[in-house]
Amino acid sequence: MSLLEVRGLKASYGVVPALHRVDFRAEAGEVVGILGHNGMGKTTLLRAIMGYVKVTGGEISFDGADIRGLSVNARARAGLGLVPQGREIFPNLSVEDNLMVGIATQKGDTGPIIAEILELFPRLKRLLDRRGGALSGGEQQLLALARCLCRRPKLMLLDEPTEGIQPSIIDEISDTLKVLTARQDITIVLVEQNLDFITGLSDRVYAIANGVLDSEIPRDRLTDPQAVSEFMGFAA
Repeated sequence: MSLLEVRGLKASYGVVPALHRVDFRAEAGEVVGILGHNGMGKTTLLRAIMGYVKVTGGEISFDGADIRGLSVNARARAGLGLVPQGREIFPNLSVEDNLMVGIATQKGDTGPIIAEILELFPRLKRLLDRRGGALSGGEQQLLALARCLCRRPKLMLLDEPTEGIQPSIIDEISDTLKVLTARQDITIVLVEQNLDFITGLSDRVYAIANGVLDSEIPRDRLTDPQAVSEFMGFAA
């Protein structure tokens, strides 16, 4: 049984359709990449899985249970975590306080969780007293990832984590996610436009175009820009 299975998913913003047909799965421990251009439905898909966008048809199964009727908070408690596009950290709180917000739902001694997170994100150790809004874009992205992981999710949904990030920190994010998936039992669904980043991390890659996702891109086609463009709904 897949950890996450999405079948025939449709979603809308009010009366405006956004997703027309989405079919994919993510097995436990996998990194699944979803490649697509702007406006193709990538963000809507993650927000629908997390519960922020109204689902009008199809199924979302997580850990063997139908989660369509659950609230965002209930999905988070079940083990879903979202790192949104734009990061959405708290700019007036310190790095440490941002992490404490992320860990607020955990019971018992949270010190070991924070220590473990800082081992994964050593750059944040020297920034604990700095306001989130004073960080660079790349540092904010690292903080957003770290804050999400404080909740110990089974499935982490990543929305365009390389957007507006300097290359050195893109490499750092990639290395951190590789370490994370090697050390912990976590599944990642990653939506991106950065082909090199997504292929370097993902076990499988899908393409989304015009709200439709039903085709996995064979790995041997990912090195062919024309083939990738066709999968994404564009002629090369």
